[in-house]
Amino acid sequence: MPVSPNMAEDLAAAVSRLYEQAELTLIERVTRALAEGIDSPLWVELKLAALGNLRSAVEEIIAVLQVDAAGAMHQALAEAYDRGQQAAIVELGAVATGPALAAAVALPSAPAVDRLAAALVQETGPVYLRILRVAVDVYRSVIAEASAAPLLGAVTRRQAAARALAKFADKGVSGFVDRAGRAWNMTSYVEMATRSAVGRAAVEAHTDRLAAAGIDLVVVSDAPEECPRCKRWEGEILAREGAAGARTVEMEHATEDGRMVKVQVAGSLPEARANGLLHPNCRHSVSIYLPGLTRRREPAPSRATYEQTQKQRYLERQVRVWKRRAAGALDEGARKAANSSVRAYQGRIRELVDETDLPRKRHREQLGVAR
Repeated sequence: MPVSPNMAEDLAAAVSRLYEQAELTLIERVTRALAEGIDSPLWVELKLAALGNLRSAVEEIIAVLQVDAAGAMHQALAEAYDRGQQAAIVELGAVATGPALAAAVALPSAPAVDRLAAALVQETGPVYLRILRVAVDVYRSVIAEASAAPLLGAVTRRQAAARALAKFADKGVSGFVDRAGRAWNMTSYVEMATRSAVGRAAVEAHTDRLAAAGIDLVVVSDAPEECPRCKRWEGEILAREGAAGARTVEMEHATEDGRMVKVQVAGSLPEARANGLLHPNCRHSVSIYLPGLTRRREPAPSRATYEQTQKQRYLERQVRVWKRRAAGALDEGARKAANSSVRAYQGRIRELVDETDLPRKRHREQLGVAR
């Protein structure tokens, strides 16, 4: 069966949910710490004296998150690698004979999984230092803004604190920049990194099995709602490894001994992946290609345009933003206003789903439950 990053999407969601839970807990802890006694004339002095308590609470959140996340990452990558192996075994079991059939078995995956997990843990390592720094910085900045606002005659201390906390709730723990220079908040950054890792694990396991069976070529699916980054690779035949660049190769027919066929190879799989194919959220898959036997499949009908799929993801993000706003609200009025915005964006999602055949992904509208 074909392999795709999407086949491990649920595994990445399980990991990112841990960070979302931690972020939500952090917002609620900071908000609760600042809200206590906010109308007292000694509020500033009390809050600065309590900074150590907040730091201890945040360090406790970080310690639990580190343990839970490391285990969840390893488990997710092990499952993704197994899914990739099983996908290859299904394909090979249907077509392989002789030595190739003997190779169509699952091999021990621990070394590969350990390597992938170690890389992911290292990539997400800076998250933990950032959590503590952001929490302390936000706490101090809210105190500074709230104490200065009444002196300037602009707004009350409570209003200034609410405004500053709303900014924090919008951004979450931010400040992460990927290799392309794009800025992310913590949960989105970890989700992106994990989706990349589990997708890579599934594809790597698939190609490892094909390599053991002596299969050198794969074919890319023709997917609906494709993005511009990977559209150029649709339906193309790729070498599992090797040099980049298009070429024509002559290979023996998959089932007829001595019969040679010409195959147009568009490049290598590593080349295609480096140029956008199988990125996180990619809808394409790759499957075994057998010279003279494999036929191009009919593309699945599109449920919507690519732009509409991106609109859905934008609306899902806004739902989560306003749910975080509700978690960071200082009073019931602000909480009700934030929840009203949540319902408004959910209504827009329902309208979009009704206009198209896109499925509603409710899990992408949810925040983790604060612990």
